[in-house]
Amino acid sequence: MKILVLAGGFSPERNVSLSSGAMVCQALRDRGHQVALMDLFFGLDGAVDGENLYSAPIPDSFKRVARAAPDLEEVKARRGGDSPSAIGPGVLETCARAEVVFLALHGTCGEDGRIQAALDLLGVPYTGSGYLGSAIAMDKDLTKRLVAGKVKTPRWETVTVTEENIQELMEKTVLPAVVKPIASGSSIGVYIAKNQAELRRALESSICQGGRTVIEEYIRGREIQVAVLGDKALPSIEIIPREGFYDYANKYQPGAAHEVCPARISREWEKAIGDAALTVFRTIGLSVYARADFIVTQDGTPYFLEINTLPGMTPTSLVPQEAAAVGMDYGKLCETIIQISMEARKEGL
Repeated sequence: MKILVLAGGFSPERNVSLSSGAMVCQALRDRGHQVALMDLFFGLDGAVDGENLYSAPIPDSFKRVARAAPDLEEVKARRGGDSPSAIGPGVLETCARAEVVFLALHGTCGEDGRIQAALDLLGVPYTGSGYLGSAIAMDKDLTKRLVAGKVKTPRWETVTVTEENIQELMEKTVLPAVVKPIASGSSIGVYIAKNQAELRRALESSICQGGRTVIEEYIRGREIQVAVLGDKALPSIEIIPREGFYDYANKYQPGAAHEVCPARISREWEKAIGDAALTVFRTIGLSVYARADFIVTQDGTPYFLEINTLPGMTPTSLVPQEAAAVGMDYGKLCETIIQISMEARKEGL
């Protein structure tokens, strides 16, 4: 197949996305496909045409995820010009010439439904959920509103943080609490506030993330995540950070977290978590694949946190580990995602 892998983009998760894209591109080339890797934000960027991308080497720098998230102002300056477009030159034209677009994008401008809608208008098949399910899942507040009552989720409040209301929010927030942006991933901007000083830092940081913030009840328990592929839950995986919580650095630096797959839990717990993931997946209208995050309490109750519609495909990512637990290697996983996606597009999902 002639496959275009879209990665990068203009998001705090662009470095993670480039790593996912590099891995996917190499795996699909190894399985005999004609595959190009393109940065959504930079596009062709001086290349003569989109065809030479299919023979271009994959930059080694893409394969590793830096410890810190990228400076987006520096990224913007590298492209130059004052164009407000998040889509680089030649991207949509190159997409239109591919048989399918593999979306290795994470975060805004990739996981929020906008690029999916653009590709729908072009009539180009792409991987993952459609534009509406993607947009809903990107909004943590809307997702929780839709699934509350069907699965357990920590109590939460969604607020717009400003300099003027920080003190008021501090006075009414019960600690410990989780503070996170309403639409972000890779734990960027997420804080677990145990005292007033930590809460203030978290709220002040949230202003820089756009202000719209979810303040969530802190649930003590085991961090267990489960992927859905097609319409089935894969074996769950337990995340045990070596220090702190599963933040950006712990997610993408090899050895920073101990990951156990399948999770060492009872069949009853496994079924409860898998059923909860499928309930969320179906309720908000997702398709193809996703990864749901839970905290599981001592009595085996799974508390749903959020669901990721384009989960990472980096060397340390979780979905490939879960697929491996059922005998599916990385390349086969990529091909399976494409196959299920092509079927979903035909059905209008």
